[in-house]
Amino acid sequence: MWDGEVRIKIHRALTRPHLIMGGDRELVLAHLLVCAILIGVVLSWYGVFVGFLLALVGLPLYRRLAKADVDMRRVYLRHIRYRLSYCARSSPWRTL
Repeated sequence: MWDGEVRIKIHRALTRPHLIMGGDRELVLAHLLVCAILIGVVLSWYGVFVGFLLALVGLPLYRRLAKADVDMRRVYLRHIRYRLSYCARSSPWRTL
């Protein structure tokens, strides 16, 4: 029956956030890259230990961050672009 209403199916894969190991994709990959570089460049047992320790500590933090809010990284990056105060003028190009 046609009741004038159009329904469109939106697949869940199109709206689901891109996560790796439960954390934000870019943060987790960058963190693992830093840990791998630390392990590969230092070439000592201390470097291996610190690299694995950073990976074991950082990944659960990224998972908690993604569980709290998936877009937390984007929100923070937008937040730091804002100025502390904005002048009460109509335009930034207006002369006084």
